[in-house]
Amino acid sequence: MIFSFLKYLQPVNYFSLARNNGSFAFPKVEELPAVVLQQLEKDPCFYSEKAKSYDISWQALQKGYVGEVTTYQHFESLPLVDEYRFLHKYFHPIWCVYVLLLRLVSFKNPFREVSAFIKGRGAKRSNYLQHPLKYSDYGSFQSSLLEEKPLVSVIIPTLNRYEYLKDVLLDLESQDYQYFEVIVVDQSDPFQEDFYKGWKLDLSAIQQKEKALWLARNRAIKMAKGDYILLYDDDSRVDNDWITQHLKTLDFFKAEVSSGVSISTSGAEVPRNYSFFRVSDQLDTGNVLIKKEIFKTTGLFDRQFEKQRMGDGEFGLRVYLHGFLNVSNPYAKRLHLKVGSGGLREMGSWDAFRSQKWFTPRPIPSVLYLFRKYYGNHQAKLALLKMVPPSIIPYKFKKNKPMLLLGAILSVFLLPVILIQVDKSWDLSGKMLKEGDKIESL
Repeated sequence: MIFSFLKYLQPVNYFSLARNNGSFAFPKVEELPAVVLQQLEKDPCFYSEKAKSYDISWQALQKGYVGEVTTYQHFESLPLVDEYRFLHKYFHPIWCVYVLLLRLVSFKNPFREVSAFIKGRGAKRSNYLQHPLKYSDYGSFQSSLLEEKPLVSVIIPTLNRYEYLKDVLLDLESQDYQYFEVIVVDQSDPFQEDFYKGWKLDLSAIQQKEKALWLARNRAIKMAKGDYILLYDDDSRVDNDWITQHLKTLDFFKAEVSSGVSISTSGAEVPRNYSFFRVSDQLDTGNVLIKKEIFKTTGLFDRQFEKQRMGDGEFGLRVYLHGFLNVSNPYAKRLHLKVGSGGLREMGSWDAFRSQKWFTPRPIPSVLYLFRKYYGNHQAKLALLKMVPPSIIPYKFKKNKPMLLLGAILSVFLLPVILIQVDKSWDLSGKMLKEGDKIESL
C-alpha cells in the first residue's frame, strides 16, 4: 500500500497489489512530466518527504495520469501522523474514525494513535476529483487504428430478453464503425431462431442449453474472428460512436483494454470518478474492449464464478497483474437498464453482498474466493468488516448514505445471523480455493 492505512479502507483494491513484475501502478514523482506536476496539489504539511512524494503519486493516479514512467517497486513506512493526515485529506471523517477504532481494538498504543489522529485533522479536505488531469488533444486525435479497420467481435450472452436484445442489435446496426461481427450466445428457453433473421449485421447466434454466463463468454471468445473482443450485455443501449470511442482510446493511450462506463438512467451524468480517463481499477464485462491476444496470456474467464458474482472483477485483476494497461473510458458509455427479468436475475443477485434469504451465505462465496485467493485471509476479513454491515440495507438504497449508516447500526443487532451467513460463505469459498480455478487457455 502506498499509504499503509489504505489497507483498512481499500483492502481489496487492484492497486494495493504489486504486479507480476514486482511493480505497483503508482508513478515515481520525479519522473512525472512538468505539465502533470502543475496540476497536482503539493502538500508541505506532511512530516516526511516520502509522504509528500507518495501523496503526489497517489493524486496522479487518482486524477487520471496514464503514462509510461517508472513506477514504485516498494514503499517505505511513514510516520503515524502522515498516515492519519492522508486519511483526513481524502476520506470522510466517519472513515477516519473507523480506522482509528480498528487500530485501537488491535492494541495499538492509544496515546500515539489518538495524538496522531488529532494532528492529522489539520489536513484540509481535498476536492481532487473536481480537477482531473486533462487530455485536450484527445478530441483532435486521428487514430491510425481506426484507419486500419481491424475486425471487432461483439460478444453478447443473452437469457430470455428478446425484447431488450432487439434494441441492442438496432444500436449496433447504427454504429459509425462498421467493421465488426456480432456473436450472440442465446440461453433462452424457448430459443427463438427466427429472431436473428433479417438483421443488417454480420450476426452469429449460438444456442446454448446450459445457462452459464462465463461458459457463454468463453465459448464466444474462442470462435471470435476479430483481433479485438468487445464484451456487451443484452439490456444496454449505446450511442452510434460506441465502438469508435473504444478503439480510439486504445490507440490514444497505447492500451490493451478500454473499460467503458455505465449509467442506469437515460440522460444521467457519468459518475464523477468515471468522468475522465484514468488507469482503471475495475473491468465490467457489460462494456469493455479487449485485445484478443490478452486472453492467450491471462487465460479465459474463471468458471468458478459461474452463477455467482465478480468473475469480471477477477479477470480484470489478472489483466492488471500481468501488466496490461486498462483505461477507464468516459466516452464509451452505455445505458444499463438492469431490467427485472432474464439475465443474471434468473441465476442470482445483482449484488455480491446482499443475501436473498436469512441464512444463505453473505457475501456470495465467489466474492470471498476472489478476495482470499489474491489478497489473503487478513485483507478478506477487513473487506468483510467494511462491506457487510452496509449490505443489510436493500439494494435500491445502495448509494443512500443515511440508509447505509442505518444498515451498519442494524448489523450490530443482527450480528448472530450475519456471523452464520459469513461463516457459510467462508467455508464454501475455502472449498473453491481447495478445488482451484477453472481457467481455460485460449
